[in-house]
Amino acid sequence: MDDPLYKLEFLSLVSKIATELENHLGINDRVLAEFIISLHEQAGSLPAFQKKLDDVGAEFTAAFVENLDRLIVTLHPRKKKGTNSVDEAKHTPDTKLEQKAQMLPGLAIQDQAWEEPDYYRDEPSRRRRMHESLEEPQRRSRWDRVDGRASPPPSLPPSVPDEQPVLNKVYYGRVSGVKDFGAFVTLDGVAGRRDGLVHISALCSNTARGGNTGRISHPSDVVSRGDHVKVKVISIAGQRIGLSMRDVDQVTGRDLVPQPRGRMAMEHPPNFLTGANHEPLGGRSSVASRSVASTSSTATEERRGRGAKRLTSPERWEIKQLIASGVAKATDYPELMEEEHSTPASRLAGDDADEDIEIEVNEKEAPFLAGQTAASLELSPVKVVKAPDGSLNRAAQAGTSLAKERRELRQQEQNEEADKKSRDMSTGWLDPMAQASEKMFAQDVRGQSRIQQAQQQSEWKKHAFNKATTFGKITTLSMKEQRESLPIFKLREPLVQAIRDNQVLVIVGETGSGKTTQVTQYLAEEGFADHGKIGCTQPRRVAAVSVAKRVAEEVGCRIGQEVGYTIRFEDCTSPDTHIKYMTDGMLQRECLVDPDVKAYSVIMLDEAHERTIATDVLFGLLKKALKRRPDLKLIVTSATLDAEKFSTYFFECPIFTIPGRTYPVEILYTKEPEPDYLDASLITVMQIHLSEPPGDILVFLTGQEEIDTSCEILYERMRALGPSVPELIILPVYSALPSEMQSRIFEPAPPGARKVVLATNIAETSVTIDGVYYVVDPGFVKQNAYDARLGMDSLVVTPISQAQARQRAGRAGRTGPGKCYRLYTEAAFRNEMLPNPIPDIQRQNLASTILALKAMGINDLLHFDFMDPPPAQTMLTALESLYALSALDDEGLLTRLGRKMADFPMDPPMAKMLIASVDMGCSEEMLSIVAMLSIPNVFYRPKDKQAQADAKRAKFFQPEGDHLTLLTVYNAWVSSRFSMPWCMDNFIQGRALRRAQDVRKQLVGIMDRYHHDILSCGPNYTRIRRAICSGYFRNAAKRDPQEGYRTLAESGGNVYLHPSSSLFHRPPEYVVYHEVVMTSKEYMREVTAIEPKWLVEVAPRFFRMADQANMSKRKRQEKIQPLFDKYAKDQDDWRLSKQQRVARVLQSQTFS
Repeated sequence: MDDPLYKLEFLSLVSKIATELENHLGINDRVLAEFIISLHEQAGSLPAFQKKLDDVGAEFTAAFVENLDRLIVTLHPRKKKGTNSVDEAKHTPDTKLEQKAQMLPGLAIQDQAWEEPDYYRDEPSRRRRMHESLEEPQRRSRWDRVDGRASPPPSLPPSVPDEQPVLNKVYYGRVSGVKDFGAFVTLDGVAGRRDGLVHISALCSNTARGGNTGRISHPSDVVSRGDHVKVKVISIAGQRIGLSMRDVDQVTGRDLVPQPRGRMAMEHPPNFLTGANHEPLGGRSSVASRSVASTSSTATEERRGRGAKRLTSPERWEIKQLIASGVAKATDYPELMEEEHSTPASRLAGDDADEDIEIEVNEKEAPFLAGQTAASLELSPVKVVKAPDGSLNRAAQAGTSLAKERRELRQQEQNEEADKKSRDMSTGWLDPMAQASEKMFAQDVRGQSRIQQAQQQSEWKKHAFNKATTFGKITTLSMKEQRESLPIFKLREPLVQAIRDNQVLVIVGETGSGKTTQVTQYLAEEGFADHGKIGCTQPRRVAAVSVAKRVAEEVGCRIGQEVGYTIRFEDCTSPDTHIKYMTDGMLQRECLVDPDVKAYSVIMLDEAHERTIATDVLFGLLKKALKRRPDLKLIVTSATLDAEKFSTYFFECPIFTIPGRTYPVEILYTKEPEPDYLDASLITVMQIHLSEPPGDILVFLTGQEEIDTSCEILYERMRALGPSVPELIILPVYSALPSEMQSRIFEPAPPGARKVVLATNIAETSVTIDGVYYVVDPGFVKQNAYDARLGMDSLVVTPISQAQARQRAGRAGRTGPGKCYRLYTEAAFRNEMLPNPIPDIQRQNLASTILALKAMGINDLLHFDFMDPPPAQTMLTALESLYALSALDDEGLLTRLGRKMADFPMDPPMAKMLIASVDMGCSEEMLSIVAMLSIPNVFYRPKDKQAQADAKRAKFFQPEGDHLTLLTVYNAWVSSRFSMPWCMDNFIQGRALRRAQDVRKQLVGIMDRYHHDILSCGPNYTRIRRAICSGYFRNAAKRDPQEGYRTLAESGGNVYLHPSSSLFHRPPEYVVYHEVVMTSKEYMREVTAIEPKWLVEVAPRFFRMADQANMSKRKRQEKIQPLFDKYAKDQDDWRLSKQQRVARVLQSQTFS
């Protein structure tokens, strides 16, 4: 074309392609760039482009070709103008999805056929072979010393290619390029294409029998492109591989400078910890490394914490004087010589605890995500809140002032009451004849008064739950009569026939209609369990266990026989189990090893309207399985009326409705927005109680604290009105309330009284309460939201959706005509609420989900059949975190380490930590730590014995951190033979330890199933800390000079050590934490001290050493604040500008 603008844009494209070639290949050739662009124009698609490049001999990686394709499609002037050529029409995306796939190729990697992983079956034999091969260099070096003869050459290349190059190993290779500074060699015997550099100083002729061939003026003198050579891996730094030809006999392939790789594996961390997927994960060299490490008696291995301490200046001076006087020898003090002759580089590589290392985030993107993270920011994210500046969202962010005032008032009253009871505590300690009971701490006295107040049950609780209270519905019906009284019993025959006639069926029915407990029994009685199990998923673990126990009781068997359940870390089934209840996450894990779910004849997804992440993933997986298995039956149950979406998704399947009685509901809105929704709710309840006809009231609130506060305030206000007002029975409902107390809400109110139920969103669909005629809806819910920028989950109060508002209003029309009081304006309902709630998969962290999908061979996340696709930014963040954990390789495919991480039912960082402990020889201890992390706080602190509890707890403290403290607690409990009195004496919750013991047993079973060794490191806690660091490096933090700690990640905010931490009084410079708990501050939970250089060693994809010559980004952000001067009139008096001004004033006064 003659258009000058076209030529300019084309030259810009050529320049960009040439720059990419120089960055990747070291070749800056514009003619070659134009040739590549012409090949792209001839090709109609990315595979055709790849094939044309391969035909002309361009051995480009797939990631590099995709990068070139994206650049040409984006920058080529013809592509921009959208000409009508046939080839371009093939490449131009026809749909938004294809356009998105071109912009984000990292989310559209081609799927792989699922294969059962075979590396677990042959793992023990492979370990033996690798153990023998690792010991062979040591035997060969001993034989060389005795006989002086050359040893036979190693067998190269190995039968099984290495996932990553192994340090100090000899490989065959082919010279792929010759430069002035050396030669690039492509390694054989390594999975994929891996190139390394042989520096000119390490080159030799490819026919040399020895390593020394004299000085080489240019690499082309000894090697040329295409030559076959033998090289040894001498260094691995991230993706850069250093090779040597001088160390290898080029004729026989014998290593001229043999080094035992077993010992090197311990001295240098395993390569999967340096960002690559090294073989020790599977055990290739791990056995030898651990065997050598277990017998190592060096001082470095035996030190539990810090490295060797540097000599102080006086110590150095004294030693030098002793050496000068002849009393001591210089050879007796090698550390002195090392310090005198050390350089900054050598100190950086040494094991120095006092070294000042600056760490910063490695901003280099994953190769398969290059340029896509920034592109995802331009996409419109999923809106969790429709109108951020609306009245509803402002009220949610402001919170309820009534609850804050009540909380502060209660705290003030407790403090005043404790101060009244304070007295002189010194008498009991000074009197030698005083009894032990008289020797008390003042802190304990204050705590005792507070605990007495806390133990004093609130008046409203005494009134609602007393000795005369009966819990639950009392029935005299037999089990058979109870089953026949359920609404679903009348529809048994048509329901079973509908399941027979259809492969997929959606069942809609109210809570309490009998869907969960009866459908599985009907199917088992009709013979559906003869050719496979009947599986039923539940979104919550408590529901899975309780429903299974109820169905087992109705069937008349022991739990675990014909009827069983499976939840995380607990499997209560047997070969005789026909009906199996489980969490949706457990069925998703079963799809890892059985994508077609061949063990089941019928699968029932219960409570599908809750749309958990696992349920949404199961939708897509089971939709595929239904196409492959025509005999599989799928039932989807929902308690909401918007089941058309499920029907449309599952091939327009029929909907079976269990009819329920519904009555008209009058909707009432407020005229103006309510500033405090809690206060408005309580006022509305009192107005209904005093002015409306009989009928119970249901109030929707966000959480336990709000509900308890509301119950207390409402009781006080009703009591203030006097006895002439009709009785109002106040009943709370939330998940933490004991089940017998929750069942009180189902009892009818006595004559002349009214019942008000204050509930969370559990009462929307999971619970149906008879007798409710009035619903009070403030319009808010507390839900978990994931911030992809910060990488954190948090519970936030947000406005509900229009569908949730309609569902809440429907609760008033179950018994008769009712009213719904919406404490927001009609305009807010129409303009500030989303039509439907945001599914969990669109607002939560997806790292674990994507890891499971990758393990099933599903790499194309954009084209996976999600019912509601998650936002691209959340998926990219999850892929970045998995890449940093080495679960994904440079092309975005699952590594061996990633596949093993998917086998563990835990978050990816914890799975990585556990697998890393196998190769570091501390998996015995790590199993206990992981089990302790999976339970709530193991310590308890009675308020009347706070000082004693703190003293007992301090005995378990370890200087390395809280993870080691938990390990010490568990080991001490094991040493006490699992004694419960020991737990009481040490203020430890015995039930929590029992739960940790059960979890540990389950983890040991998983380790045995997948052939992971369980080894102990003894007193060498450094290995444990390194293993923790390898999984939770993203949670690293450095001490902030101003206050607390600052996280090292890009989102770096301030976090703080909790006063209960073992490191609170000895805060180290660098720590990693398990999670952040948001209370009065952002406190770190379970903190362990680390060395900063470990972060670079275990996660070079995420961290790097800061450039010593330049100031790091973190230091540039730090502000230097002078010490506080209490004598100064102004804290800015130290500034030069202030001093100059004062000098001028004095000078003027002197002359005047």
